[in-house]
Amino acid sequence: MRFYTKQHRYSCGIDLHARTMYVCILNQEGAIVFHCNLPSTPEGFLRAIAPYREDLVVAVECIFTWYWLADLCAREGIPFVLGHALYMKAIHGGKAKNDKIDAHKIAVLLRGGMLPMAYVYPAEMRATRDLLRRRCHLMRKRAELLAHIQNTNSQYCLPPFGKKIAYKANRTGVAARFLDPSVRKSIEIDLALIAHYDSLLTSVELSIANTAKIHDVNAFYRLRSVPGIGKILALVILYEIHDIDRFPTVQDFASYARLVKCAKESAGKRHGSSGAKIGNGHLKWAFSEASVLFLRHNPPAQRSLEQLASKHGKAKALSILAHKIGRTVYYMLKRKEAFDVTKFFSS
Repeated sequence: MRFYTKQHRYSCGIDLHARTMYVCILNQEGAIVFHCNLPSTPEGFLRAIAPYREDLVVAVECIFTWYWLADLCAREGIPFVLGHALYMKAIHGGKAKNDKIDAHKIAVLLRGGMLPMAYVYPAEMRATRDLLRRRCHLMRKRAELLAHIQNTNSQYCLPPFGKKIAYKANRTGVAARFLDPSVRKSIEIDLALIAHYDSLLTSVELSIANTAKIHDVNAFYRLRSVPGIGKILALVILYEIHDIDRFPTVQDFASYARLVKCAKESAGKRHGSSGAKIGNGHLKWAFSEASVLFLRHNPPAQRSLEQLASKHGKAKALSILAHKIGRTVYYMLKRKEAFDVTKFFSS
């Protein structure tokens, strides 16, 4: 957890919403000099802070509406701090809650050097990162449809498909095996939606390939050197990390990628783990996917997984492999080295 500790003459906390924002500005003594509910517009915000702009810092909680405010502050030369939503919730929880109280609490945390910081992702790369995340969402919806077809096939105790219906060529005659008209219609709907998703995904991936600005081409090809990490996975990892130097240690990176569990201890006793939702879920997915693909046509990796599975079970063995790949990626990007299979299996 990192805190914003730089001192300013005025500290501005904003409880930001889609249409309104509650703005609270404190002076160095902690007195409220401005506290008002405003429409969420650049003009209204700039008018409100005009008397205090000489030495002002602005803080807002990391929710979906922060993009425009961060970009506005960057253009106007105003220091901007993005608060980590989950850490802030843990710190300033209270009995009563409303927009006015929340704005004041954000300003107090900012003034006192106790505002936990989230990363302000660069504006020029946000759109492509969000498109990559949208692609992942579409892939999950497609997977749900495929799973529904498989589950329906099992419900009626029909023979296995034999071939993967994820591929278009293997879907011929899938609906016809279901005799009940209603069931057949349900499967036909699934197949039609899958075909539509296939078209959308092809279009999205082509757009990403044509418009993605790979800010570090060498890092991209280093990631591609890892078995199982293809073009899309490499782009996801690259865009979600952005700058590997923002992680001082490999432990920080593994925690951010949700590859480790955080222990809860008190008086020398362990009370399970916590913080499972803190970190980047997209990186967690990418490394989990990479661990499965890493095993394909890779006998040494398969033998290594079998040894881990005999000790920890298959699910945990895959998690350990994902963690190992994550650590490897961290050191590859830090040291500017390509994947070394000998070093990977010897460590």
